[in-house]
Amino acid sequence: MKFLTGLLAAVLLIASMGASHAVVRIADDRGGRIGTYVDKYQDLRQSGDTVIIDGLCASACTIVLGAIPPDRICVTSHATLGFHAAWDFGSNGRAVTNTEATQMLYAMYPSQVKRWINQRGGLTPHMLFLKGRQLQAMYKPCYLDAQASANKPSRAPLPQADRLESARGQLLH
Repeated sequence: MKFLTGLLAAVLLIASMGASHAVVRIADDRGGRIGTYVDKYQDLRQSGDTVIIDGLCASACTIVLGAIPPDRICVTSHATLGFHAAWDFGSNGRAVTNTEATQMLYAMYPSQVKRWINQRGGLTPHMLFLKGRQLQAMYKPCYLDAQASANKPSRAPLPQADRLESARGQLLH
């Protein structure tokens, strides 16, 4: 009887170990259109996947910080986040800061990231880089034995996504 109980416990333990989520690795992502990243991170949020930041995640890529729960984000020693104000092309073809979209981006960031940005003068056209010890103090370290995944999970609404929706087709970074 003890043998059967032990065997059953072992089988249950092994079965529960098989249920794991995939991992998505972000590296060398310079950003792009906000709407593209809102869509991408809606899918990722719903998937339950863990996000490894292992290189540059700049501009619209940083929306990941507000879209994915912090307990599902980890950073490596190579991780660098780049923040700046959102912009559009003006009538003369030059970049013009979009104040409304910048405020929406800023609102999505976790409080510790907002504090860090504020201590450096806020979101401006100039890139601010968060990396090293300061970044590692905000997010847990990654375990590099994880494997990356290219899953395409289902969509779920992001906080503030409805306000970003209006900026979807216009904004670049």
